[in-house]
Amino acid sequence: MANIKSAKKRILVTKTKEEQNKRIRSSVKTAVKKVYVAIDEKNADAAKEALLAATSAIDKATRKGVYHKNYASRKVSRLNLAVNKMSR
Repeated sequence: MANIKSAKKRILVTKTKEEQNKRIRSSVKTAVKKVYVAIDEKNADAAKEALLAATSAIDKATRKGVYHKNYASRKVSRLNLAVNKMSR
């Protein structure tokens, strides 16, 4: 454990941010999983709704700094591609 007050504070802040990021990542993964489940069930309406929710969750995570913007863009693009491919 650190002896310096500022170092102790950094440890606490880092732990808090780590937990918050983990929670956000988990919710994004759940949203993405719902999209793929709807695609597997061949349910176009549910897939499109889940896509909107997943896109929103990914964008929110990116704004909070959890994901890099290019990573988020790639995720959204692949989700859109999967939903559009299923719709045909």
